[in-house]
Amino acid sequence: MKIRAIILESLYELSKRPYRKFVKRSRPWTVTLPELLTYPQTSLGFHLACFLLAHSFEMQPKLESHDVFHVLTGIGTSVPEEIGMQYYLLGNGKRSLYLYTVVLMGSLFYPDHLGSFHRAYVRGKSALPFHQLDFSKLLQQPLTRIQSTFLIL
Repeated sequence: MKIRAIILESLYELSKRPYRKFVKRSRPWTVTLPELLTYPQTSLGFHLACFLLAHSFEMQPKLESHDVFHVLTGIGTSVPEEIGMQYYLLGNGKRSLYLYTVVLMGSLFYPDHLGSFHRAYVRGKSALPFHQLDFSKLLQQPLTRIQSTFLIL
């Protein structure tokens, strides 16, 4: 793994708990991963469970929507892709100090990816705003319906 990825992943790990505790105002979801697996196979919830299992991730309280963004957009989980996700969300209208910090640090650490970051921003801008939705209430909805409604893909 390259040193720039190690540095950014370390910064993420250091900031995750304080961000969740002091910044995130949302409530943790009450649904569990095993419950998501019982949802219809076409649903956002089922696809979220599959995403989590495929990447050996656990649901992180108050941060669940981040993984939903990956499911909805199809953006991967490598460090440059995570930065690209923040560019996508910036284009979609999301604004936060954390997002700005990731975009700035990512741009400085990955100048060779600025083209893909710009493309992610444009994709986010072309989608209807969805970053603010309460996805816990949409878990039973078909994934493709949400994607087509908000012009995500």
